[in-house]
Amino acid sequence: MVFKNVMIFDWEGFIENGFIRFGKKIEQVGSMDEYREAKGEKVYDLKGHLVMPGFINAHMHIYSTFARGMIIPYNPKSFKDILEQLWWKLDSKLDEEAVYMSGLVSAVELVKNGVTVVIDHHASGQIRGSLQALRRAVVDEGGLRGIFCFETSDRFNVDDCIRENLEFMESSSERHAGMFGLHASLSLSDETLEKVSKVLSGKPVHIHVAESEEDEADSLEKYGMRVVERLEKHALLNQNSILAHCVHVNERELEILKDRGVYIAVNPTSNMNNAVGLPDVRAFKEKDIPVIIGNDGLGYNITRDWMNIYFSQKLKSGSPVFYSLNDLKESIDAAYGLVSELLGVKLGRIKPGYEADMVVLKYTPPTPMNERNAAGHVFFGVFDKPDVRFVTVEGKLLMENGKLRLDEQEIFKEARVVARKVWERLS
Repeated sequence: MVFKNVMIFDWEGFIENGFIRFGKKIEQVGSMDEYREAKGEKVYDLKGHLVMPGFINAHMHIYSTFARGMIIPYNPKSFKDILEQLWWKLDSKLDEEAVYMSGLVSAVELVKNGVTVVIDHHASGQIRGSLQALRRAVVDEGGLRGIFCFETSDRFNVDDCIRENLEFMESSSERHAGMFGLHASLSLSDETLEKVSKVLSGKPVHIHVAESEEDEADSLEKYGMRVVERLEKHALLNQNSILAHCVHVNERELEILKDRGVYIAVNPTSNMNNAVGLPDVRAFKEKDIPVIIGNDGLGYNITRDWMNIYFSQKLKSGSPVFYSLNDLKESIDAAYGLVSELLGVKLGRIKPGYEADMVVLKYTPPTPMNERNAAGHVFFGVFDKPDVRFVTVEGKLLMENGKLRLDEQEIFKEARVVARKVWERLS
């Protein structure tokens, strides 16, 4: 297959008018004056559209899908109130049918937003089999790549959570993998952390850390140490672990994380929505801790969070030059690097040998666009209103000229039926 007459930008190089020949992997990339059509191949003349590597959402909650439009009593005074009054009520009512449909709806929405890989942090009343239900929906049916875990918590059957995580991690492929999910320090006893530590065998965890001050206060009050110190005590800071948020970690905690090979997943839009504060990316950078970007399940357009981390870090640092497009590139590249390692593939560039995971966006530059300023065009033009036209994963078209492979109308019709069941169980 060939995309021709396209602009190509992968954060490293820019081609103003080029072509991409690909199967499962990218085979050839060049300018149009080098292009020679091969007999029998499918060719798409994209007339100046922009091709980029598919996007990654590095911290997602697919289980939040049926919260859209939901009306329940809600008057939180603290972050824990948000959990208890909203998210813990919702996830406890999700059965396997709801988990699967949440995954299908999310697959549709993610593709529409150019996301080809999702790192999900799952919770539901149905524990056993829930991660395979997500895999079937997002990966098998939806065509995406996904990394999943179940958030182990003392509010669930801990042994079931442990088995669900461990069994799923044994079923990995180039399209899906597992991590060991933990909710947050404030919902995990020492007994639970010790159980998890004994079975991890060096596997990476995915956990919320210091999203609110309450997480740190709870840890100090109950255990006499801060959250990261507690995770360190239980030997949970394994290579490639994801620590989501880290809004309220201190210098000592960052010193611990510095040499552990972990990633901090920031979620600026959610943090602002929950009024918990903003992560200090400057402090993370000073310790050389890689930062990746998620949206915490607040919608599906990851470019919004890429923009919000860019703007909010300037505000937080008090400097209009602190957080640059190069800083953003580093975080986007860090996510490609982590996912590539977890799945055993090469993602994140439009180059021969890389997986053909691509997003094609309609964009007409109103000013000259070249290698020097392409990042600025993408950030201030494309990301402001991404107009996704094609999406490929492993070279397969998940969207073709704006038309999804999945039947969005039928999926959403069925999803509304399932959502009503969930809402009835809530009431």
